[in-house]
Amino acid sequence: MLNSLVSPLRFGLLVALVLVLAWRHLGPRMRVAGVLVLLPCLALTTPFAANALVGLQEARGDEAPCAAPYPSTIVVLGGGVLREAATFDDFAVLSEASLRRLIGAVELQRETGAQLVASGGVSRYTASEASLFGALALRLGVPADRLVLEQASRTTWQNAQFVAALDPPIARRIALVTSAVHMARARYAFEQAGFEVCTHAVDRRFAGYGGVGYFLPATSALVKSDGVLHELAGELAYRLGLLRDSARDPHRGDGEH
Repeated sequence: MLNSLVSPLRFGLLVALVLVLAWRHLGPRMRVAGVLVLLPCLALTTPFAANALVGLQEARGDEAPCAAPYPSTIVVLGGGVLREAATFDDFAVLSEASLRRLIGAVELQRETGAQLVASGGVSRYTASEASLFGALALRLGVPADRLVLEQASRTTWQNAQFVAALDPPIARRIALVTSAVHMARARYAFEQAGFEVCTHAVDRRFAGYGGVGYFLPATSALVKSDGVLHELAGELAYRLGLLRDSARDPHRGDGEH
């Protein structure tokens, strides 16, 4: 639902439809206002505007970068799956964002020797993201005694709340690993859960000028614009006290929203 509300394409098409149907009944000012609303929607379908938006959002995720000495605990967040896993080591189901996040977290764990906490629960599928992360992390050389799984959360807010509720508890100073565009919202959620957070952003999506096509509508630009607007809307909802579902029992097994 949130994606539908913040998508520039869907919102732009809705405004265009209203303008077409009501054009004869609108005064000059309303017509101009409607066209002015359409312009940014159209602009955000181009790589030029989409990457400008991505660049600003990714910069927000770099405001508290990790520096030595590194925290003793790394938390990596799931980024979604593409389908149901055929087995509990069917790593092909992990989305591109999930794979990039895990690889970044494993590389950091190898460098620091820190404990690695993978957070991500089940949605409509059997295998949780955290269980897939854990199995792949072991394959990539993370020692089993340095690996902790949080398998109940379905949202970013729950990621933070349920990691905070782990037993035995983890250190309150953490290195947080997630996609660069997701980092600002994730950091806020974890800080609200009582953590001191330094950020290790991965999965960067900003792309610079690439020819004339940079200024023409493209599907890839829509994906980027939708993603950033989703993050901004989600973070605003958290700050306003909305979409905070921390009251649920983390052990019920009730993803990224």
